[in-house]
Amino acid sequence: MTLIGMLHHRKDPNKVKKAYAYASVAKAEGVDFFYFTPGKVNIKQHKILGKALENGQWIQKEFPFPDVIYNASYLPSEKTRPIYDYLYDRIPFTSHSIGDKLSVYTRIKKAKKYKDYLIPFYELTNVQIFFDMIKRYQKVIIKPLSGHQGGGIVFIERDGTNRYKMNDAGLESSMNEKQMSAWLSHKVQEQNYVIQQFITSQTKSGHVFDFRLHVQKNGQGKWVVTSIYPRIGRLGTITSNMGSGGYSTYLDIFLQQEFDDSWFDTKKYLEQFAINFSNHFDSLYDNELDELGIDVGMDASHKLWLFEVNWRPGPPNIYSLELDVAKNTIQYAKYLAEQNKR
Repeated sequence: MTLIGMLHHRKDPNKVKKAYAYASVAKAEGVDFFYFTPGKVNIKQHKILGKALENGQWIQKEFPFPDVIYNASYLPSEKTRPIYDYLYDRIPFTSHSIGDKLSVYTRIKKAKKYKDYLIPFYELTNVQIFFDMIKRYQKVIIKPLSGHQGGGIVFIERDGTNRYKMNDAGLESSMNEKQMSAWLSHKVQEQNYVIQQFITSQTKSGHVFDFRLHVQKNGQGKWVVTSIYPRIGRLGTITSNMGSGGYSTYLDIFLQQEFDDSWFDTKKYLEQFAINFSNHFDSLYDNELDELGIDVGMDASHKLWLFEVNWRPGPPNIYSLELDVAKNTIQYAKYLAEQNKR
């Protein structure tokens, strides 16, 4: 029987919401499953002190090294790195990092096939890059290379010859060229940013929106769409992210409301794009990917724009999809284990 180990940095699986769902699905799928942290790995004996779910309780037990590891949290600290690396060299891991925003953009651009879906971007290493971009596009956004949940995104619009309007986390201000230059100089020293042309993706009522395309590998190692859902920003905001007060709704309802008679064709277009892009994107990496959250916008002419690709997307806020996500992950982990045994 296949043995799956769920590797996480938290010691208590009760504090990891999805652990219970994954353990339950594993039981239903007929595979053994346990939860563990790097500190409980005995390299010499090839044993792990983990926790298994029995009668609704997490019971501590000793396990052999698993057939496959679902690495469910962020990369390890320097202290646990040797253990992580030891396991990684010997056991298939389900998840692999895709890199930061700039490396993802660059990889897609270099491969050419989907470069027309990319919004023009540059790494913001100096003030002159900003002034060149704002002169060309009039409206830009800057965002941290390693940001998440829409944090740190700033919208800037050219307002006349030498003035600029800025929206920074909902705070609006106006600056002249000298003030803007000083503000940016401080910003680029703070952390690494990318700058992009601002693409308007708005509902009929003026709310910004995008689509999250959540895809996973299934038990045959094939990409499937787990969910597609719109994310709608509060009126006046520049991002539709949930962390910035955004909200969601059911896809069919949203499409019928916004796209009228073409709603069904739009839905099919999004589904096909999700699978086709995932297959292409997967081919750009040495290690096979298992799950992606692809964020896309759609402009007034219904052109699709690729906003971002995430390698560890959370489950949708408005659905109870934890079990669907867990089912795909467990089945894919089982597939990986079987492939490795061959």
